[in-house]
Amino acid sequence: MADRTRSSITIDADRASVMAVIADFPAYPEWAGQVKSAEVLSTDEQGRPADVKFVLDAGVISDTYTLGYHWDDDQRVTWQVVETGKMIAKLAGSYTLSGRTEVTYELAVDLKVPMIGMIKRKAEKVIVDTALKGLKKRVERQ
Repeated sequence: MADRTRSSITIDADRASVMAVIADFPAYPEWAGQVKSAEVLSTDEQGRPADVKFVLDAGVISDTYTLGYHWDDDQRVTWQVVETGKMIAKLAGSYTLSGRTEVTYELAVDLKVPMIGMIKRKAEKVIVDTALKGLKKRVERQ
């Protein structure tokens, strides 16, 4: 996998509250700007989403794909693409929660279509920054 984009934000809420918003995929279009829809296809033994189908429109990166999720209690959630779309070849990321409550988001995307690295990294950064700001606003409003 290529370079990762990483950013952090502090959210005034406990980890369980933050993870509850992260796990509420059908609500993503309300706060994660580039996500147009998210459908939970399956859940794990704890009832958390395991496979989620996304429709993404992030300008230069627009696609439909499915991600597989692994949950580590309220500490961390990781994902990777399990069904690629037309543009996305590989996609992996994570939210890691620490302290009261710092959230670190990492994302790496490899595309099937050629794209200048600088443009791809900028798109990743927009996705990460928008998601973190939206997550913070959504959690703190609840």
